[in-house]
Amino acid sequence: MRFNDIHVPIRLECVKFASHCLMNHPDLAKDLTEYLRVRSHDPEEAIRHDVIVSIVTAAKKDLSLVNDALLNIVKERTLDKRWRVRKEAMMGLASIYRKYSLQGEGGREASKQISWIKDKLLHIYYQNSIDDRLLVERVFAQYMVPFNLETTERMKCLYYLYATLDTNAVKALNEMWKCQNMLRNHVKDLLDLIKKPKSEASSKAVFAKVMVITRNLPDPGKAQDFVKKLAQVLEDDERIRDQLETLVSPTCSCKQAEVCVRDITKKLGSPKQPSNPFLEMVKFLLERIAPVHIDTESISALIKQVNKSIDGTADDEEEGVPTEEAIRAGLELLKVLSFTHPVSFHSAETFESLLGCLKMDDEKVAEAALQIFKNTGNKMEESFPHIKSVLLPVLQAKAKRGPPRQAKYAIHCINAMFSNRDTHFAQIFEPLHKSLDPANLEQLITPLTTLGHLAQLAPEQFAAPLKSLVANFIVKDLLMNDRIPGKKTTKLWVSDDEVSPETMAKIQGIKLMVRWLLGVKNNQSKSGNSTLRMLTAILHSDGDLTEQGRMGKPDMSRLRLAAACALLKLAQEPCYHEIITLEQYQLCALVINDECYQVRQCFAQKLHRGLCRLRLPLEYMAVFALCAKDPVKERRAHARQCLVKNVNIRREYLKQHAAISDKLLSLLPEYVVPYTIHLLAHDPDYVKVQDIEQLKEIKE
Repeated sequence: MRFNDIHVPIRLECVKFASHCLMNHPDLAKDLTEYLRVRSHDPEEAIRHDVIVSIVTAAKKDLSLVNDALLNIVKERTLDKRWRVRKEAMMGLASIYRKYSLQGEGGREASKQISWIKDKLLHIYYQNSIDDRLLVERVFAQYMVPFNLETTERMKCLYYLYATLDTNAVKALNEMWKCQNMLRNHVKDLLDLIKKPKSEASSKAVFAKVMVITRNLPDPGKAQDFVKKLAQVLEDDERIRDQLETLVSPTCSCKQAEVCVRDITKKLGSPKQPSNPFLEMVKFLLERIAPVHIDTESISALIKQVNKSIDGTADDEEEGVPTEEAIRAGLELLKVLSFTHPVSFHSAETFESLLGCLKMDDEKVAEAALQIFKNTGNKMEESFPHIKSVLLPVLQAKAKRGPPRQAKYAIHCINAMFSNRDTHFAQIFEPLHKSLDPANLEQLITPLTTLGHLAQLAPEQFAAPLKSLVANFIVKDLLMNDRIPGKKTTKLWVSDDEVSPETMAKIQGIKLMVRWLLGVKNNQSKSGNSTLRMLTAILHSDGDLTEQGRMGKPDMSRLRLAAACALLKLAQEPCYHEIITLEQYQLCALVINDECYQVRQCFAQKLHRGLCRLRLPLEYMAVFALCAKDPVKERRAHARQCLVKNVNIRREYLKQHAAISDKLLSLLPEYVVPYTIHLLAHDPDYVKVQDIEQLKEIKE
């Protein structure tokens, strides 16, 4: 009963003693669980903290001493309002994970019991506090994939971890690498600015960069002074500057990174000053930017590990991952790393392995390999001519005859990797342009995809020949004709593989029109107008454009979605946004209330993405208000989240760019209110002004 004593020291003593009870009297675990659960919500921070210490101490001695309910107490406390308690809970879970999952103590059963820990720790990266995010990064580098492991072992550990994480944990990990990479680039920019001759403009630029770096460190108020001090040190001390330049260089190896971090902290540290807040801040910064996991050697080891799974020589099943899943996750992981560490892929061995993946029958494998080449192959021509000569015919073949997504990436690869891309583009364009046959719908999808991307990437080369193709073939032949009657069904949506080839071809036709317009923007308002009229017709007619009206309901849903997304795409370009009429804007907005759930869902995602990037004009934020009528609770909640996130993004942007007062009208979230009122007033369900029920709905 003393666990509930009125005096804090007594409750504290009971909680501290709980670990001894758990270790020496396992039969009392059930009673102790209840007492510790109550104390884990104690108003005293120290008591909540020591509850975690007791449970973790017992778990580290023997996992069988603590039941799932006790581990859940620690899990809950990772969201405690006090940083000290959250930190203790996260570090406790991390040490349990390392002991029983990574080092395999306690066998497979113990590892299975705590398999949720890795996901939980990475989910904390979604928290707003920079302290939490930094701790997740530290936990990842020291406990989940220890950076001091030998390269092959480290990559094997990362490979199987990535393959067993849940979707949200994978997103968090990808975001973590993205944030670290961004900060690395900011530090690189700071070093470049410091090396420039001193002037008022350069001092302002240095200060702006210091502010950006500060936001990525704990306690930004204090950090600002320390980053300023660091900038001064870098100006004065060439040795430290060189070390930091090596650290942020894309070619820095993991071993070099360790040496650089050690040398910089040694040089900045002072034995006379045991606690040095400036040094602590520098350590935080170095920890975030040092490439301790990924370098050229690591990528090579990771690709070998993926190849083992492909060849069937890896111990995937032993690690508890089906081989198919392991390969998919491995390629996804390589794809993410090709964004954040492109230079680490620059080795003949790595490129040769990727070439092997390109030639495989598995579509997903080949698609991932193409994306990796696109992200990493910009120096291939001069550095790896032998790879280039083998790769080019493969890319051209995929652009002409491969699946649509592979054709798209093949074109982007040629664009990114080859200096004489126009010649290669022409070799692809001519035969495709001549071979378009509306009678053979299945054979149309890839050529239309390829031609669309060529039009966008090389408008000066292909805009003119494509103009007549868009007007005559796409609009008159393809979109205005229904060749195959749609299936009679009451369903509003079917899976991708059930969509008719004609609908797929029409969707690619719409995309080609939009890509062509995006390529020739600024002087094509006439063509833009006719395309917008076509898209309006699709939205108006429920997707049934022709007099025959023979398309099925799922086909109409797909076409409405394609037309609405095309409108959103064009609205992101100022020259086309200007010619979008009020009626077209309203029609586009109403797609968020479409009868088909999948159309509403996909449209909302595209809308959110365009707004988050600050590409879509502010009035499109008002569209989310129409979601209040959505019959599905999740969709209403999602719309609310999107709205809040967009408001925050705009406020943050205005805070960081105080000088852009001339753009206030297009950025300040409050200005969305008139557009919202306009959309609500023109809601098709709000017919009678006097109808109280309808007015109540609008108010909602």
